[in-house]
Amino acid sequence: MQLNEHNKEEFPPAHTAEHLLNQLMVRMFGCERSSNAHIERKKSKISYILDHKPDRRDEREIEREMNRLIEEDMPVTFQFVSRAELEGIIMDADPDSPDAKLSLERLPDDASDTIRLVRIGDYDVCPCIGKHVRSTAQIGRFEMLGTNWDEMAHSFRIRFKIV
Repeated sequence: MQLNEHNKEEFPPAHTAEHLLNQLMVRMFGCERSSNAHIERKKSKISYILDHKPDRRDEREIEREMNRLIEEDMPVTFQFVSRAELEGIIMDADPDSPDAKLSLERLPDDASDTIRLVRIGDYDVCPCIGKHVRSTAQIGRFEMLGTNWDEMAHSFRIRFKIV
């Protein structure tokens, strides 16, 4: 099985938290997964395009829900599929499941025919070749360090760390 080469050395707890945060934001705000993330061991930042600026209550809910999801101790598993199989998974998925939101659009042009799907329980699924923890309880605690709102771009940036 041939996968693309991976040129990053992720911090698995923060990288797995990125997957959870992406799905949480999709569910809370109906937005797309982030295409602008900088995930590091000490501090991470990730941006989302939203239709409105989240308020402080929303920010507290993001942090609370992230820690609840982490404490659920969901398994992080991998599934290797071909592009054709992935299209079948998407077409056959329940419309409310994370599988229904899978997309080939964000794969690099030179992506291999074999795709690795990273599943976090039945909460999230995403094509990814990075390093992850084995279960969400291994992530640690999610701490939101701050946020920024860019009104012109409707971009909401979250700065966080994993403790």
